[in-house]
Amino acid sequence: MTIRERLEKNEENLHPKAARSIDAKRQRDEKKSPVRTEFQRDRDRILHSKSFRRLKHKTQVFISPGGDHFRTRLTHTLEVSQIARTIARALNLNEDLTEAIALGHDLGHTPFGHSGERIMNELTNGEFQHYSQSLRVIDKLEYEGKGLNLTHQVRDGILKHSKGKGPILTKNSSLLPSTLEGQIVRISDIVAYVNHDIDDALRAKMITDSDIPASSQKRLGKTFSKRIDTAVIDIIEQTSRINLDYIAISNEIYNEICTLRDFLYERVYWVKETEKEMEKIRRILFCIYEYILKHPGEYINPYPEEDSPERRTIDFIAGMTDRYVMSVFREIAIPIHNIMEF
Repeated sequence: MTIRERLEKNEENLHPKAARSIDAKRQRDEKKSPVRTEFQRDRDRILHSKSFRRLKHKTQVFISPGGDHFRTRLTHTLEVSQIARTIARALNLNEDLTEAIALGHDLGHTPFGHSGERIMNELTNGEFQHYSQSLRVIDKLEYEGKGLNLTHQVRDGILKHSKGKGPILTKNSSLLPSTLEGQIVRISDIVAYVNHDIDDALRAKMITDSDIPASSQKRLGKTFSKRIDTAVIDIIEQTSRINLDYIAISNEIYNEICTLRDFLYERVYWVKETEKEMEKIRRILFCIYEYILKHPGEYINPYPEEDSPERRTIDFIAGMTDRYVMSVFREIAIPIHNIMEF
């Protein structure tokens, strides 16, 4: 028996409704690893991908923050992974699958956070969604156009993790991940970001503790860690109560998480100061887009071959880090004067 087969055998001890790596399927068949399960391989492929490394220089909320402790898209991803793994472990579900989905869920996010995604939507006439772009990254753009060839279970969880301002746990099965592990990541994503974005907003002095809705402070807790703890324990208890038919949360805690999300949109994401920064970013990204279309050979990859220059330009910009955007913008938009000595 190989190490992989022993690990697959151990998965028989998981909850009956847990996903098993022995059932994992890929878009293209591959020889199995002797030491890692299929979900472990997916996790490792994501960790070693270029798009994962770029997350450390992509904005979560605050653009060019004035301190070292503000979240980036990478630290957000790691916090989601930690929360999701805690829930999966407590429910005896597949932690490897949960971790792989969590680590890959934002690979398609744009530079400059929410503002960048809104502008990419403008460039594509409303057709850009970061979750679809994440799937495009892992299916087509990574590994020089060959993709990562991840399992269907991981791809499904990544594609269906996003909620926007919609329901966290919807009854629409077409929007909900097909695995419980994917559902865990979907809810862990919002538990993470409503809490760490409030923490960062406090650090940026955009809000004060007294601004946080009183009902949320009362029911979830007054501190960052307490609010996460309350939500995680509630999810574990409510899901266990229904024998893991689906990932559940009490109405009381659900409503308070939604209250915090609404609070963030009103006081942090869509405030006047953010709109001013967004206008600057719009000019920069539109400038880069127009330049690359006129000079495609300078920046964009020749793959995927079936895609138009416009599509590949969107892929290129979506994959850029904040600092690379500024570097390219300087190259194409700011004149360089050569000083000559006579």
